[in-house]
Amino acid sequence: MSTILETKSVTKRFGGLVAVNALDLVIEENSISAVIGPNGAGKTTFFNCITGFYTPEEGGIVFNEKEIDGLRTDVVTRMGIARTYQNIRLFPAMTAIENVLVGQHPHLHTSWISAVTRSAGFKDEEESALEEARRLLRFVGLKGMGDQLARNLPYGAQRRLEIARALASQPALLLLDEPTAGMNPNETGEMIRFVQHLRDELGITILLIEHDMRVVMTISEQITVLDYGTKIAEGGPKDIQSNPKVIEAYLGRGAAGGIENGSN
Repeated sequence: MSTILETKSVTKRFGGLVAVNALDLVIEENSISAVIGPNGAGKTTFFNCITGFYTPEEGGIVFNEKEIDGLRTDVVTRMGIARTYQNIRLFPAMTAIENVLVGQHPHLHTSWISAVTRSAGFKDEEESALEEARRLLRFVGLKGMGDQLARNLPYGAQRRLEIARALASQPALLLLDEPTAGMNPNETGEMIRFVQHLRDELGITILLIEHDMRVVMTISEQITVLDYGTKIAEGGPKDIQSNPKVIEAYLGRGAAGGIENGSN
């Protein structure tokens, strides 16, 4: 199995605060990995460094053997990295299918002149984009909902729509920031199966941030634990369950039973 993403001593500071501290991480292709840690541990900041929202002060990020740290977000997206957000960031006044079409933008080729004149090439690309958007909506379980406004969809459906929009950019690596946040147990179970399906059906590598330990322990092959921006542990679910640093820093003393049972 080959490496798809590697970070080398990535460090991000905000003034005197070190949000991510010399973080080394290796993600293997076609794997499902998780980054966990208490609030403020630097998890989302780390995602922002990978996707180009932030530029690390130190260290490097290599994706598919190419250095990507310091590149613009749109360039990183075209190279094959997509993400979702802890707080859903859909376009609420647009329909579901329009949201997915936005996700395809990095790979559309017709010019604005072709769009204005509605050339044959523009019409062909528009129809292909619409068909791909419909396919993605079916894939994420939103068949028949394409004409609904995003804000009118149930919460779980909005989560799936955000993933469909991310998939529209044709990623090789998908970053999911707390994909089960706000979900009930049934919705969480469905999301677990769906994330596994993404990897198995599409061959996409998944890296997620998640607080629900049942999710983390069920689907993750590798877990990296951050505390105050520093990696304090890494390994498979069994390794993390029994690691005293993780139990103390992430869940608090006396929480070993909770993490072993997969509770939140």
